[in-house]
Amino acid sequence: MAPRDLLLQLAAVLLPASSTADPDAVQDYCVPDTGGRAVPVDPARLPSYPCRSPANLTAADFTSAGVRAAGNFSSDTGFAGVSVTPATFPALHTLGMSFARADLSAAGGVNPPHYHPRATETALVLAGRVYAGFVDTGGRVFAKVLEKGEVMVFPRAMVHFQMNVGDEPATVYGSFNSENPGIVRIPATVFGSGIKDGVLERAFGLSPEELRRLQKRFGPPKTKTAEMDD
Repeated sequence: MAPRDLLLQLAAVLLPASSTADPDAVQDYCVPDTGGRAVPVDPARLPSYPCRSPANLTAADFTSAGVRAAGNFSSDTGFAGVSVTPATFPALHTLGMSFARADLSAAGGVNPPHYHPRATETALVLAGRVYAGFVDTGGRVFAKVLEKGEVMVFPRAMVHFQMNVGDEPATVYGSFNSENPGIVRIPATVFGSGIKDGVLERAFGLSPEELRRLQKRFGPPKTKTAEMDD
């Protein structure tokens, strides 16, 4: 094989992989000028906003109190989550990162299985004892109890979970290597998105009554199912 052909083949393999990450910044930072619009702003519109002049920025523009307090707790799971992205903290724009706070109620609060399609997450336990882990594509579970000060990494797009196994409330700080990591919550996606009943009954061996119970818990579909006519 000619060297030129080999180089082209390598480029075809490597370039698509490198383009899947957030784009590299071409300047120190870009705090978007949203024209006075209050946060949160539409993340899809952030690239269209010009950068504010560095001369008009202060330390306050690079500071956020977004994870100072817990979010609203779910009565079903004992979980409260707060995420901070460029939509709520514009200084993160072009920096390729975002972060979140997760709080788990004492003795059993759980962050149900989910994954982030566009980011790897590192989770730092700030308080409490948390059983955390992820499942790889081979079906292997990597899980352990994390103590205060310990960190676990959840590779990109791997299903992962967290559960408070202590007697006190637990708090976890998560950071992501993407401005928009996305989140797919497994129970809600499967049973609350409007997938046809027959598919779910067959796939999970559920009776119609069992399926209705799960659909009621995880909510009715919020949008119509986009599917082709038979």
